[in-house]
Amino acid sequence: MSKRPREAAVEAAQKSAPTYTALGAKGLLRKYYLNGEAGGGGVYLWESEAAARAWYTAEWEARMEKAFGAKPTVTYYDNHVVVDNESGQVRVDG
Repeated sequence: MSKRPREAAVEAAQKSAPTYTALGAKGLLRKYYLNGEAGGGGVYLWESEAAARAWYTAEWEARMEKAFGAKPTVTYYDNHVVVDNESGQVRVDG
């Protein structure tokens, strides 16, 4: 698999962005779209693990596999500390 051209990656992200904008009401705080030699993906920041798990269901997995031809991998991490250079803050637990 090779990295998509920037224009194609941006176009695909803009096309799907409304789906993730709508998920704000269900706890999605932020999504970062990824584009690399190993393929595409995203980093998602949810308000809770429960909110994330409510989205990443078996049905979601089947839709993603059908759309992209590969079974998605979801890994959950706790995020206890954030260095936010834009606001000049280091936040612990939020």
